Amino acid sequence: MTDAPGSAGPNGDTPARHAPGTPCWVSLMVHGLYATEEFYGALFGWEFQPGPQQLGPYVRALLDGREVAGLGRLPPDRHLPIAWTPYFASENVDLTAETVRSRGGTIGVGPLDAADAGRLAIGSDPSGAVFGIWQAAAHLGTTVSGVPGTPAWNELLTFESASVAKFYRTVFGYEEEPVVSADFDYVALHLGGEPVAGVHGVGHALPRDRGPHWVTYFQVADADDAVDRVVHLGGQVLRAVHDTAHGRVAHVADPEGARFALLQRRD
Repeated sequence: MTDAPGSAGPNGDTPARHAPGTPCWVSLMVHGLYATEEFYGALFGWEFQPGPQQLGPYVRALLDGREVAGLGRLPPDRHLPIAWTPYFASENVDLTAETVRSRGGTIGVGPLDAADAGRLAIGSDPSGAVFGIWQAAAHLGTTVSGVPGTPAWNELLTFESASVAKFYRTVFGYEEEPVVSADFDYVALHLGGEPVAGVHGVGHALPRDRGPHWVTYFQVADADDAVDRVVHLGGQVLRAVHDTAHGRVAHVADPEGARFALLQRRD
């Protein structure tokens, strides 16, 4: 796990345009937008301001005035899985969308303009995992990283890693670094020699009600304290805090069932 290249650091440097293929934004579409704002505001200290409304009511989450993530409201008649969706940077979203289609993926939304913010598409890979594509204009994406309350990593949970990693490599130009292990199916996706996302093959351990899906890790100062706050705010713990090579991690869900992970980095 690592910070995505192209984001501003914790010292508030001038935000730079995200390199193509870099995870540049995360967004969550829910039924109860106001209640979801309250949950994440209390958990991460986010504040909110209106964003583009092309797909319905939408707000951007801010941390100390810097853009972190997006929250939107689903139409009442749309019964889609409530899930955090990572967006990957593109210099030409239309061309990237065509590549997605040609490699066995699908495009369900767009490409379309989000006012003057940029251009987007939402698609799914051949296994069915949903992701977004973002061509920045006025809105570059997440503009701060490396501090509590910011996205720290995106990881795809899928049946097996090899074929899906090949799809993302073809679409976004990643280099692959498989983990060599008899019982751990994992590929790290790299850009310019730096890891930017991961693909974890878990076979039949995938939740039956979810199928393959991306999981966003958010950095926290104290994982145990953050888990307590999730429960207090009406969320649930899916996997208790545990130690990993990258720090202390817990898997949780918000009150509408959106799954995400909490990461307390090693000092």
